[in-house]
Amino acid sequence: MRRITAFLATAVLLAGTAQARSNALAVPLDEVRIMAFDRPVATLYVGNPTIADITMIDKRHVFVLGKSYGATNIIALDSAGRQISNHQVVVSAGGGGIVTLQRGSARITYSCAAQRCEATPRPGDAKEPFDTSMDQIAKHQDSVSKSAAPGAAQ
Repeated sequence: MRRITAFLATAVLLAGTAQARSNALAVPLDEVRIMAFDRPVATLYVGNPTIADITMIDKRHVFVLGKSYGATNIIALDSAGRQISNHQVVVSAGGGGIVTLQRGSARITYSCAAQRCEATPRPGDAKEPFDTSMDQIAKHQDSVSKSAAPGAAQ
């Protein structure tokens, strides 16, 4: 009898875990997915806003942005404060086109398309690509602002 009870308890636990996983929304890092709700939503909460962020599209749809690796949840409430849904959000690395180069303890991530790869710093990467990318962005913005200034040579 105890074995049957233990087996049934394990089966219920596994079924609940499978149901929770089927309720999960997978979002690649730095990408957006749309989440839809059955009823109009009045309030949304993100368990950990450093992992995912949300932007309302309308009362039944939101954009979910993957901000950093990990898992969190999004709870939606109706205007009476009743829970409409509680979705798990799992943020992980994106699909193809990503190459990670490991040199000892230093890691650099590249985004590749066609015949070219560019450093695309990700959480956990070495500091150097971040600094190089920020320097390039600053130089570009500086040159754009100088050429757009009144009286600049055209």
